[in-house]
Amino acid sequence: MLRQKRQTLALASKDYFHEWQISICFVLALAAVLGPMLVLFGLKFGIVGSMIEELVENPVKREIRPVGSGRYDRVWIDSLRKREDVDFIVPRIRSIASTLSVSSEKAGRILQFEVIPSAAGDPLLDPQLTPPSGLDKVVLSASAAKKLQVSAGDRVQGSLQRRYNGVKERVSLDLQVVAVAPATAFKRDGLFAAIMLVEALEDFRDGHAVPALGWAGASTAKERSYTGFRLYARSIYDVAALQDSFERSGIEVRTQAADIESVRRMDRTLSAIYWAIALIGLGGFSLSLGASLWANVDRKRKELSVLRLVGFHTGEIILFPVVQGLYTAVFGWLLACGIYFAAAWSINYMLAPQLESAQKICRLLPEHYAIALLITVGASMLAAILAGIRAARVEPSEGLREI
Repeated sequence: MLRQKRQTLALASKDYFHEWQISICFVLALAAVLGPMLVLFGLKFGIVGSMIEELVENPVKREIRPVGSGRYDRVWIDSLRKREDVDFIVPRIRSIASTLSVSSEKAGRILQFEVIPSAAGDPLLDPQLTPPSGLDKVVLSASAAKKLQVSAGDRVQGSLQRRYNGVKERVSLDLQVVAVAPATAFKRDGLFAAIMLVEALEDFRDGHAVPALGWAGASTAKERSYTGFRLYARSIYDVAALQDSFERSGIEVRTQAADIESVRRMDRTLSAIYWAIALIGLGGFSLSLGASLWANVDRKRKELSVLRLVGFHTGEIILFPVVQGLYTAVFGWLLACGIYFAAAWSINYMLAPQLESAQKICRLLPEHYAIALLITVGASMLAAILAGIRAARVEPSEGLREI
């Protein structure tokens, strides 16, 4: 039995390569269908994939910002931090209190910076950078560091003033720049600080004492509330659900959910169009290949009947067109991949000036080639099996009549 299968494989292979002109036509027909589909999917995956990748990598797209001012206590903030769909959250103070005058020895003037509450794991900051901590360690935005002419490890002087009991007061604090944020993290002049420093700035402006910094004033209220928060969802796919949750709680928030849904809708639409075209193309090729193999069986009825006559079973006869269909699938897939590589290189090369570094408008992942091969082999095997059933019906007597 095994010997006959090996003989069938050898005979089918010799026949396939002996009639190389017909075999090449089969391969070209498959590549003509599969090649453009790979290019089409490469464009779909490259364009939409780049958009989704930009959404995923840009933390701003995951940000959820409250509209207006509210009252949020630390217990409420901590409860949100425990949610699985929340990646990062820190409280915010009033915007009027979240500014700081900053100067350096190299800068010729005092600059007003926005103070952004931050902590370890801040999505806007590079995870490899040292996060701001304590009352004296901060991270500057790229534009702020440039204007102050400082870098990581340098020191800057911060100052703020208030009117307390009818008297203007000004205090200063010495700050160490532990890191400079990437230019893409925060495009304005800003200073990332630990929440305890942000609270100290607010307390001073509200006339409260800050014993840790030696700033006098009234005693601080036991219960602290915040006017807002900085929150980032775990992924872009969690933004819409978080927005709905906040709105059900009566908190109006602003998100990028509309942009995210627009890209996802585009992905679904292009996927539906692509698979419709792919199914039509593969269906047409399967029918074409099946008809060709069917005709090939009819053309070789004498040879197949002789194989039945010398003892080949139905399984071996069906295997004959299946082997040839497998050759067509593999060679057609290889040629289609070659067509795709040439087309993708041309497209990416022509559009390179309009793209960012290392970005490709037409690209496929290794698993996409494997999926294309499996689908192609499956469609070819289906067509070949139908032809094989036709071949199995050839009677041995037909071979005897030809003798």
